[in-house]
Amino acid sequence: MSSPPPDDQRIAPDAAPRGEVPSDAHADDRVMLEGPHSRSREMWLIYHVVKDFVRGFRTMHFVGPCVTVFGSARVREDHPYYQLGREMGAGLARLGFTVMTGGGPGMMEAANRGAREAGGRSVGVNITLPMEQSANRYLDRMVTCRYFFVRKVILFKYSYAFVALPGGLGTLDELTEALTLIQTKKILHYPVVLVGAAYWRGFIELLEDMVKAGTVSAGDLKLFLVTDDLKEALAHIKKYAIEEFGLSPKPPTASRLLGETPYPVIITDQTP
Repeated sequence: MSSPPPDDQRIAPDAAPRGEVPSDAHADDRVMLEGPHSRSREMWLIYHVVKDFVRGFRTMHFVGPCVTVFGSARVREDHPYYQLGREMGAGLARLGFTVMTGGGPGMMEAANRGAREAGGRSVGVNITLPMEQSANRYLDRMVTCRYFFVRKVILFKYSYAFVALPGGLGTLDELTEALTLIQTKKILHYPVVLVGAAYWRGFIELLEDMVKAGTVSAGDLKLFLVTDDLKEALAHIKKYAIEEFGLSPKPPTASRLLGETPYPVIITDQTP
């Protein structure tokens, strides 16, 4: 018999029953994915999904071309990886990109901080979680999503390159989704860079084993660059994002008439 879930994952006795939306925002995805609800409840859930998308699109529409940086939320400021994240954020900002992250602590904070310190643009797409996901203080603009899948859409929608710094399951989820979207041509072949050859060795070996098994094409290993050299990573992004797609670092102009907010303004739309 399986052991009961930890206390922070249990549904409280006074929580809303199945089919009702609980007040605990951390449970939004669980309620959405737990199975059929009444038709009225399904429409209510869809309303919140659309609201998430609208808020995200309005917040991020004018931030300019982004590079999304993935990485662990658990890395502390005194860790060498944190400094790596700062340097990456600064380098991307100097190329003219807006640095976009999941908006949380750790490597996300490091990349946002590096961009801010370099005088660049720094944004985050946060998510309501019971742990690890308070917004970092280096964001010029931020939106908080109720749903994980909405958050990922926003992270991918505005990005012309993806950088994977050392991270855990969340980073792997985002990295493999980026590769899948490119491999299936759901998005254009934007550059993907994995920074930290030693850290990513096991992941590369797994993919190589999949190639041998015939479940992954050998060409898929060319969808990304693995490097320890920050200059090489930035040169790769410059060539295959800026030069390939003719990007301009200047964000589009916001319309005051439509109530749109020009960059940079701090927006802290918290989930109701």
